[in-house]
Amino acid sequence: MTAAIEVQGLGVRFRRNRRGRRSLKDLFAGASRRSRPGEFWALRDVSFTVASGEAIGVVGRNGQGKSTLLRLVAGVLLPDEGTVTVNGGVAPLIELTGGFVGDLTVRENVRLTAGLHGMPKSEIARRYHDMIAFAELEDFQDTPYKHLSNGMKVRLAFSVVSQLEEPIMLVDEVLAVGDKTFRDKCYARIDELLADGRTLFFVSHNERDLRRFCTRGLYLNKGALVLDAPIGEVLDRYNADSVAR
Repeated sequence: MTAAIEVQGLGVRFRRNRRGRRSLKDLFAGASRRSRPGEFWALRDVSFTVASGEAIGVVGRNGQGKSTLLRLVAGVLLPDEGTVTVNGGVAPLIELTGGFVGDLTVRENVRLTAGLHGMPKSEIARRYHDMIAFAELEDFQDTPYKHLSNGMKVRLAFSVVSQLEEPIMLVDEVLAVGDKTFRDKCYARIDELLADGRTLFFVSHNERDLRRFCTRGLYLNKGALVLDAPIGEVLDRYNADSVAR
């Protein structure tokens, strides 16, 4: 089966001070791979492959590298060691409200955001009313985005991104937001995308959601991949470790 995501020997490090990642000066100077004072490895020596059409859940406590891994797969971060190969475009259901422009209207933001993700103008026009209806914002199309409630912003963002035709979905806790009615709509939409053969890479603390959508799991602890196994086995190991702490 074709690999959708291939990760080999992946490592990324950060600074503990306000500068965050290494500076450009460090990079161009060929800084040592060994950690310097004030640096730590958020991920180290992580390897796995995700098959096309597979649904993978990533688990671990806060600060163990889950969201960092998601951002590396999305191409937002670059690794310090190893490689990340993504075979196909991604629909990033992460930081949902990021990238929207406050002074632009809902209508303008839909067109801008979908366009930036590569959706052709003709396709945006065809899907526009479906996106607005899913977000339940028919009466707010000409309202500036900054005047929407947080719930409205999340509904709009999920609606737009979930309409992308990309074969790989990257999801980070998005289902933890919104009311139950909207979450049920999100569940149904993700079920549709999985039935259509999309690949799911899902970071979450919600065991119910992980068991519902995923067949396989990755358990991260202290930046290392502790277990790669069926999702039930991974969750049992994670829960057992959590009780033992």
